[in-house]
Amino acid sequence: MTRVMIVDDHPMWREGVARDLTSRGYNVCATAADATSAVKIALATHPDVIIMDLQLTPTPTPGSTAGASVGSSGAGSAGSSGSRLSSGVDATREITAALPDTRVLVLSASAEQEDVLAAVKNGASGYLVKSASLDEFDDAVRRTAEGDAVFTPGLAGLLLGEYHRLGPGPEVPHLTTRETEVLRLVARGLTAKQIATRLVLSHRTVENHVQNTLRKLQLHNRAELVRYAIQNGLDTPD
Repeated sequence: MTRVMIVDDHPMWREGVARDLTSRGYNVCATAADATSAVKIALATHPDVIIMDLQLTPTPTPGSTAGASVGSSGAGSAGSSGSRLSSGVDATREITAALPDTRVLVLSASAEQEDVLAAVKNGASGYLVKSASLDEFDDAVRRTAEGDAVFTPGLAGLLLGEYHRLGPGPEVPHLTTRETEVLRLVARGLTAKQIATRLVLSHRTVENHVQNTLRKLQLHNRAELVRYAIQNGLDTPD
């Protein structure tokens, strides 16, 4: 069962998301309302996926544990760490650096380019706006847990376009034309099945290309592939 942690500073929203995820079979192992508590609890519980809001209220004063909890399957308790973190981007950066196997899915009201860009650059595996349906949210959490990079439609292309505007990145090292083509489609958020259909390949062949690309670039999962493509300004196919 996928273990999920929820970070949001609105108690009603946080509790609602927890109920929705529990009803879909996820184990909500912890929640937090501020960035510093989120980092501390994540380090104690090692969730598979963290649902992260970006706009968080300031960290409570030392000794306060308001808005944070750990489920029965988790370890540790909420609190403040040595450093003051002010946003979901801060928390995402700290958590992904310390827990490379934990994936962060941003769930935010903002679809602003600078917010999406900051989240991805600091380690987020995906970005979903809060207007998404429950089915879309469920699918995004599941795919994030499986290692996919998941974005609200249009956001991945927006990021790629921004990096392309800033200037061409370095050449992709040692990749074949087909591997580069698959990488671009992965960066757009397509699943292996969708890529196979688009390129008229078998699902196994697409997976082989993805694994070869991961190995050549010394990356670990599809989310890292997306960040690599974005950071190197890979444009979408014609």
